[in-house]
Amino acid sequence: MLEHAVSQSRRAFLSRTGQLTTAATIAGLTGGMSREAAAQTTDCARENTVTALTDSHYLLADVRLEEGFERDGDVVVATRTALYTLEIKDGKIAALHAAGAALPAGLPAYQANGQLALPIMRDMHIHLDKTFYGGPWQAPRPRQGKTIMDMIALEEKLLPQLLPTSEQRAEGLIALLQSHGSTIARSHCNIDPVSGLKSLEHLKLALEKHKADFVCEIVAFPQHGLLHSKVDGLMREAMQMGVEYVGGLDPTNVDSAMEKSLDAMFQIALDTNKGVDIHLHETSPAGVAAINYMIDTVEKNQALRGKVTISHAFALTTLTPEKLEETAARLAANGMTIASTVPIGSLMMPLPQLIKAGVFVMTGTDSVIDHWSPFGSGDMLEKAYLYAQLYRGSDEFHLSRSLAISTGGVLPLDNDGNRAWPKAGDEAGFTLTGASCSAEAVARVPARSATFHKGSLVFGGVGKA
Repeated sequence: MLEHAVSQSRRAFLSRTGQLTTAATIAGLTGGMSREAAAQTTDCARENTVTALTDSHYLLADVRLEEGFERDGDVVVATRTALYTLEIKDGKIAALHAAGAALPAGLPAYQANGQLALPIMRDMHIHLDKTFYGGPWQAPRPRQGKTIMDMIALEEKLLPQLLPTSEQRAEGLIALLQSHGSTIARSHCNIDPVSGLKSLEHLKLALEKHKADFVCEIVAFPQHGLLHSKVDGLMREAMQMGVEYVGGLDPTNVDSAMEKSLDAMFQIALDTNKGVDIHLHETSPAGVAAINYMIDTVEKNQALRGKVTISHAFALTTLTPEKLEETAARLAANGMTIASTVPIGSLMMPLPQLIKAGVFVMTGTDSVIDHWSPFGSGDMLEKAYLYAQLYRGSDEFHLSRSLAISTGGVLPLDNDGNRAWPKAGDEAGFTLTGASCSAEAVARVPARSATFHKGSLVFGGVGKA
């Protein structure tokens, strides 16, 4: 009982401090500095850095890469690193040149100044189409006593106000993600009677402008309920507009017909050969029933295997250890993934247990300063930091492993301490930060100074060689 009480107290503390930390981060990103002052700061930085690379073949010197673990007996106590020159050609890492090695002559050369390279981050659950980010500060309305149907009613009033600037604000969020080292994302996009297909049209325009520096899958998201808002036809139209996933939302609490709602969602996916990514917040027995029904459906339809994501999946927190083990095994066997925001508070998602069972778990920002929440920072490294805290990954080894949730499973070192990334032939996507190793980066969440996508510098700058 004491251990349980301590755990609950720790989660409550993390809930309070996590919100304060994230709010402070957002304040630093969006407030207190005029555009003119920001421009002056940028101009000053440009005097000593290169902020645009047009070379298809170049060298990036003094990049810090992880080489292995240092141990005290069986315990990993440190991470060994060394400086390398990355040779980048046509969007890929052509070679890794160790310090002192002969370098190809005649290539443009730039300096990473000893900063650590981390794999590119992936924000796999975000809503780029609706945000207050980029506009004046606006806190959400009080949620106490409000149901999800109340929030839907509020959104119906807000959407007409957000639509005129949704394209520009989506671009602002893309820039924010890139500044934190993310160039890969999955965005849910509203399909509802109020905005129709306009939110999707605006999002696609924003993404088109960034097709060379940002990759984003789109989920058609019936935020007001697939059945409740009668948008089956609109959802099918969205599938013809380059959308990769059919979305859904709380089939019992919102649509009041679990099986009918899920069947409709899956039918659209089967008819259009698309994947599924559903928001499932329900923690009642209905939420468990929905998870089981979705697993049953995937088992009956081979075409859905490996193509279904359950976002949030809070009902998993209510399962007994035995039932969780059984459910996780079925999820893994059918290639079903979980997208979690690594929530803090009273709900403790069983993410380590899912991962151990072979379920692919990914994370995302979800809301970034919108009418649902003001706390999203757009920083996936922060999600690894929260994961490490919540699941007690405070030692060197577990801190380094926590990074995986933010990078799609890509880690610089494998569990035995062998370099797994980067290697020659890998896509040249990475972010540079002032940390000695990935464990320190997870624990301290340092700012990123540069982000590369397919060899192109998409944020920040590097030194002049």
